[in-house]
Amino acid sequence: MSAQLKAAPPRPRAARPRLGFLGVGWIGGQRMRVLAESGLAEVVAIADAHRDNALAARACVPQAELAAGLDALLARDDLDGLVIATPSGAHAGQAIAALERGLAVFCQKPLARTAAEAAQVVAAARRADRLLEVDFSYRHVAGVAGLRELVRGGALGELYAVDLTFHNAYGPDKPWFYDLAQSGGGCVMDLGIHLIDLAAWATGEEAAEAPSAQLYAQGAPLPRPIDRVEDYACAQWRLRGGASVRMACSWRLPAGCDAVIEAAFYGTRGGAALRNVGGSFYDFTVDRFDGTRRERLAGPPDAWGGRALVAWARRLGEGARFDPAADALVGTARLVDAIYGR
Repeated sequence: MSAQLKAAPPRPRAARPRLGFLGVGWIGGQRMRVLAESGLAEVVAIADAHRDNALAARACVPQAELAAGLDALLARDDLDGLVIATPSGAHAGQAIAALERGLAVFCQKPLARTAAEAAQVVAAARRADRLLEVDFSYRHVAGVAGLRELVRGGALGELYAVDLTFHNAYGPDKPWFYDLAQSGGGCVMDLGIHLIDLAAWATGEEAAEAPSAQLYAQGAPLPRPIDRVEDYACAQWRLRGGASVRMACSWRLPAGCDAVIEAAFYGTRGGAALRNVGGSFYDFTVDRFDGTRRERLAGPPDAWGGRALVAWARRLGEGARFDPAADALVGTARLVDAIYGR
């Protein structure tokens, strides 16, 4: 945080949280529009390194002011929270600066490049007693909460296997994704982190041991610790309850479709899975399995993008402060570190 900025004095909570948005490109702009349509919060200020992004975003929320950057947002005295959607390497420092300023934070994934950075952010949120959440959006796809209840409630019996897949036929289009210093990693950090979070969130269990992992870049195996970003990864680990987790993720895999996405959970009395439909990045089904029988729990159409932010804004408006569940963010980052061999 800039030295001239000091913690904001306490102030009465507004009827609707007043939010600043730092980064309103494709993801940040989409999340901002969904939030604005929800009416649960007021978008007060917008900052983006690319002025065209900021202007396009403000066209959806004309009452919002344009800010020069993070320092300008933090210098304001009318914000309750900050929504961060910037390159990954900046997340930790920006989140800590906002939390030390007394703002709640909603951040795009990953929260940080390493577990050490993630721990610093969570510690800052605890000290400030401010709500901190990360946009793990697949938790909010229709039917996924029900899948979690099946897993945690024992309806599937003793869980023994979790299969996780996220293949993207294209890969990111921004150069910073391929710079390890800025991104923290490749397809695992970009895509696999969603799967790692889903497994931990659905089961309530962390890894019981270090994972075995194989990482590749353009078909060539990478030694660990990695010194450049991977475009294919497979990893396996065991949960504390004994279940085996297998994960595969990639950029530019020739899978014959745009994307292959799955999180499947198998127990002694059945299974359940989230799966994308027809290679779509947006359409998903959630099914329960009993032998060869299948029960559809949810399916498209489902406008799930932005629900995580809306849920955070609702909690913020209700007066929520630091949530100890944020500690799980460090566990997720720790497993990513282990996959990368660091």
